[in-house]
Amino acid sequence: MADPSRSAIEEALKTHIDPHLESDLVSAGAIEDILVENGRVILKIDLGFPAKSYVPQIVAALTEKLRPVPGIEKVDIQVDWKILAHAVPHGRQSLPGVKNVIAVASGKGGVGKSTVAANLALALAREGARVGILDADIYGPSIPRMLGVGGQPETRDGKTLEPMEGYGLQIMSIGFLVDTDTPTIWRGPMATSALQQLLGQTHWKDLDYLIVDMPPGTGDIHLTLTQQIPLAGAVIVTTPQDIALLDASKGLKMFEKVKVPVLGIVENMSFHICSQCGHEESIFGHGGGERLAQKYGVPLLGSLPLDISIRENADGGHPSVVAEPDGRIAQSYRGIARNMAARLARRPKDLAGKFPKIVMENG
Repeated sequence: MADPSRSAIEEALKTHIDPHLESDLVSAGAIEDILVENGRVILKIDLGFPAKSYVPQIVAALTEKLRPVPGIEKVDIQVDWKILAHAVPHGRQSLPGVKNVIAVASGKGGVGKSTVAANLALALAREGARVGILDADIYGPSIPRMLGVGGQPETRDGKTLEPMEGYGLQIMSIGFLVDTDTPTIWRGPMATSALQQLLGQTHWKDLDYLIVDMPPGTGDIHLTLTQQIPLAGAVIVTTPQDIALLDASKGLKMFEKVKVPVLGIVENMSFHICSQCGHEESIFGHGGGERLAQKYGVPLLGSLPLDISIRENADGGHPSVVAEPDGRIAQSYRGIARNMAARLARRPKDLAGKFPKIVMENG
């Protein structure tokens, strides 16, 4: 039997819609190469987003799609990912050592934004990316405690701070530099200046993603930060509660105003899981995140439960993704992280530095 044609293989692949890219892999440009020889098909895939735990699932799905194609006797699917830098709003300089900066924000406090940010950073790292996290909540830094990291950062050159490390993450927070038991009373310009220094004077090392845990709210300090940080995208955290959705809408509009793409919405505390019987109940309402996503034309990246273990793990310095890596909650975070990274992977790439500089000289 003759070997199948490339077009026949591509048509079969097009019948599989990847849940993270929301597209078939051919249309998404994720097929790096197709080799056919003596009935054996070698398929090389570049997803563009970290997906270590997802590889077995995609290999099984694509093998099943290719099996009926006449002439195929054996399928070898190789899945990899190259994480590229993506475009930032015009006029903002990228950070040295960082490919992509992603803000995790909320319109109001109390929706679990920092817990989501920490777990998303850990999930991206577990999926195979190099990840850092910046705690930008000047007034209430919580990332050091959540990640179980203390002490003060060092400087090796007298100009930049070395990020702290924990669970494979590079970490920076004002909490490492001030007494966390003393209230930080800074006016907006002082807080903004401190954050700019933390961001730009930290020696980030070859990061695929830097997650920025933004302060809650949408005031002047938030607007200034979003205008100055080279953000490739943002994620909005909300609860299903109507009042939280109103504030989340303000956050969406703020990023829209400064031309930062919103990669999606995470609905936290979507439902409560009883620790005694496992019963699920929508305490804060139902479907709010999905309605918000539809209203603004952005994806709902995923929903997370109101579960006592999430709070206990974060307070104990070992968030759910590392405390219970095979558990349902950790898997939800990893799925949301892949959805977020895949959404970014479809955005325009940062072409700065790809072309040589042309210098005109008088001859």
